[in-house]
Amino acid sequence: MRMISKLVIFFLMVSILVANIPQKVDASLGVSAASAVLIEQKTGRVLYEKDAHTKRRIASITKIMTAVLAIESGKMNKYVKVSEQATRAEGSSVYLKPGEKIKLSDLVYGLMLRSGNDTAVAIAEYVGGSVDGFAYLMNQKAREIGMFDTHFSNPHGLDDHEDHYSSAYDMAMLMRYAMQDKTFAKISGTKVHRAPNPTEAWDRVWKNKNRLLTKYKYATGGKTGYTKRAKRTLVTTATKGDMSLVAVTLNDSNDWDDHISMYEDGFRNYDMAEVLEKGKINVTTNKAYKNHLFVKKTIVYPATSEEMDLFSVKYKLNKPEKKWNIGKKTEQIVGKAAVYLDGRMVTETPIYYQKVKEEKQGLLDSVKEIFYSIIGVNANG
Repeated sequence: MRMISKLVIFFLMVSILVANIPQKVDASLGVSAASAVLIEQKTGRVLYEKDAHTKRRIASITKIMTAVLAIESGKMNKYVKVSEQATRAEGSSVYLKPGEKIKLSDLVYGLMLRSGNDTAVAIAEYVGGSVDGFAYLMNQKAREIGMFDTHFSNPHGLDDHEDHYSSAYDMAMLMRYAMQDKTFAKISGTKVHRAPNPTEAWDRVWKNKNRLLTKYKYATGGKTGYTKRAKRTLVTTATKGDMSLVAVTLNDSNDWDDHISMYEDGFRNYDMAEVLEKGKINVTTNKAYKNHLFVKKTIVYPATSEEMDLFSVKYKLNKPEKKWNIGKKTEQIVGKAAVYLDGRMVTETPIYYQKVKEEKQGLLDSVKEIFYSIIGVNANG
């Protein structure tokens, strides 16, 4: 009995400890995905996450990277000759024909709106020289963006390679990067696109598979995905007021509703706090710097109502030279402003020194100054 009593007390103590462990804001969200993440687009702050860094199959959301490389190639107005290999791609298709010539921009629309695997191969062959060559470019770009839990083996996301994977967080970082490009953002948010069909009397008309664009009024773009092994994958974006968010779910049978739930939770619990306004800053008594310092951009950061008073800014300035000389430049970086939230640095921006341009004195002004100095009167009266 004594042993049983000790066990009961032990389990009660464990229960109390678990109950008092601080929970994240996202704990109330019942997202059914194996992995999920919600980030704020401008800063990259994670507002919600569930197993966000686990490597998983990603299916056709792979095509976000394919679209990025196509757009950044600078060849969107060039025509691509479709190979027979491209037309033989398995799965979803826009039914390209061998030998037809189609604009790269139309291929990207077919890629993003209809998830055409044939368009993915055609893009890969044109931009990368081959599917393998394009995969190399995909991985190179992934490293540049900071996708360290990702490896691409093809441009479409089909389950034809074992080493093709990413994480919910990495895909959010990719979408955040992609949405900075106006062309990508436009294509991603297009509901219907009409493309010429050279072998038929009618145009191709492609409707976007991303149902969130019509289902959720704040949705601005995204990409769907599905394979038997990856299950349903989804990346979307949404904007409400001055806040833009990116949501990612991997292996989620209820992805549309889960994305809406994440967005509603994010928009409800966070606001964009203006922490530092762009323009002149007076943060030093040093004569060399005084009245010469400024920041070029306003710093905003998503925060809950409880966090609004927890921001602080620390200014770190380089030591000016004894004989301050900026040369021909009118401005120069001389330090940085670091923004802290509850003691943790979350972002920073450069501090610039601006040289005050001396106004050129005209001949008449010079004569006046000499005359007034002779008669002992100040030039200003």
